[in-house]
Amino acid sequence: MKRTVVVSALSLLIATTAVAQDTDSYVVKTESGMVRGFDHEGSMAFLGIPYAKVERFMPPQPVTPWDTLRLCNRYGPQAMQPTQGPAPSPDRMSENCCVLNVWTTNTKASKPVMLWLHGGGFDSGSSEWDPGMRLAQKDVVVVSVNHRLNILGFLDLSAVSPKYKYSGNVGMLDIVQALKWIQRNIRQFGGDPTNVTIFGESGGGGKVGTLLCMPGAKGLFHKAIIMSGTILNVNTKQMTEELGKAVLKELGIDATNIDRINTVPYTELYAAGQRAMAASVGTRRPGTPMMWGFGPTPDGQSLLQQPFQDGFADISTDIPILIGTTFNELQRLRYNQPITMEQARQELTATFGTETDDYISAFREAYPDHTPQDLLSIDWLFRPKTLITADAIATTRKAKTWMYMFTWRSPSTHGSVHGQELKFCFNTLHRAGRDLPQPTAADLQLAETMSTVWAQFAKTGDPNTSTLPTWHPYTKENGEIMIFDHTCLIRHNPDRRLSQIIDRHCFRQLDEFRAKQQQKAQ
Repeated sequence: MKRTVVVSALSLLIATTAVAQDTDSYVVKTESGMVRGFDHEGSMAFLGIPYAKVERFMPPQPVTPWDTLRLCNRYGPQAMQPTQGPAPSPDRMSENCCVLNVWTTNTKASKPVMLWLHGGGFDSGSSEWDPGMRLAQKDVVVVSVNHRLNILGFLDLSAVSPKYKYSGNVGMLDIVQALKWIQRNIRQFGGDPTNVTIFGESGGGGKVGTLLCMPGAKGLFHKAIIMSGTILNVNTKQMTEELGKAVLKELGIDATNIDRINTVPYTELYAAGQRAMAASVGTRRPGTPMMWGFGPTPDGQSLLQQPFQDGFADISTDIPILIGTTFNELQRLRYNQPITMEQARQELTATFGTETDDYISAFREAYPDHTPQDLLSIDWLFRPKTLITADAIATTRKAKTWMYMFTWRSPSTHGSVHGQELKFCFNTLHRAGRDLPQPTAADLQLAETMSTVWAQFAKTGDPNTSTLPTWHPYTKENGEIMIFDHTCLIRHNPDRRLSQIIDRHCFRQLDEFRAKQQQKAQ
């Protein structure tokens, strides 16, 4: 009799627990196991969910399932990357970094999904930088992801061993695996897997462009937002194979014992990679208008081509794209010093030579209220190439293109710099810190507007909202661009002549590279 009572009590406990899990919105069942989230400023957050398991230089594999309820109330480890000071603990930085975060407000809904890809080039960064709890309150489900970076994500060993056929792109294949995870699991978090938008800034924008050229990602997302991401990746298969061989030479590893590379400590591996770059394809300097080295390489299978100046692969022709930049980006700001127009002209001559007066004239046409400091502080890297990209994709693709520029200026720097728009898009000005310690009502309204626009584009592929002027798709002829500032407005081809002048003078290194590539091909 007592045994029967105990068994009945145990059965009741199990049943009660199951009901509690069914009714607790913070407990979600994924394909790999149960996860518990928490309240994150009014949204439900699930942080550090594993989406893949990895082995060095190999494509990602599905996660090993777990039996217990996994508490997901803290970010998982970021990718291995150079750090100052002592190395972080394995729970903060690890080779097993394939984790993602989900923010939602209703696990029973079917909302558009936005997958955020962090910046930091293909070398560094973390999904922690831009939390999605406020953006999720725009009736979308936000996901962000960590994946392999730098030498662990993009060391091309394919020329040495067929075992490592895909090693040069495993960092991007991790993101494809995250997109597959979304397809299989996001309904449990209130997301619609048939309406997924990928978006990213800087290196994240480069990752978005790369996904638009990856056959493995086709059908896994449906819209794309590229923010300040058009630094051109000039890696060729020949370059990355050469770099891979150079790394092995630095480590004293040959084809007969190539698997030894899996036991090399990360710091030693990374250092060997930097030496190998200097000895082979060259080391990229900050501010260089193109990137190469440990980044994606077109291999004809996992990646068809490099994105941007020549557009994207035809496989993504039906993906609507929102693309844009900030006014100053990475240019050194000169707003904290008095400069006369003549002093500006003298400095500009070093870059623009005999076209200096044409540059100033074109600047005046584009920005009539400009200052001498503006002439030296405007973006010379992203905007010209974004314009070239937009011209190409607007005429060659089926889907529509939309363009913007963020011109809001920080009260601390007086500029509109690289990445400054992120806290507006994510509606997280309360986390702006010393850059904006006291947001004004106009600042908060701009954040409300931009986060609404980003979510609206994710919902429909059209960024128009009731609070903005009518915004038409971009064409080379109309040059239509939405200016995001305290007053949002539409402009048409405001800076085409200016951008063409900048392109002629600031991208000579790119022109020289392409000339050398053509000579090699002949």
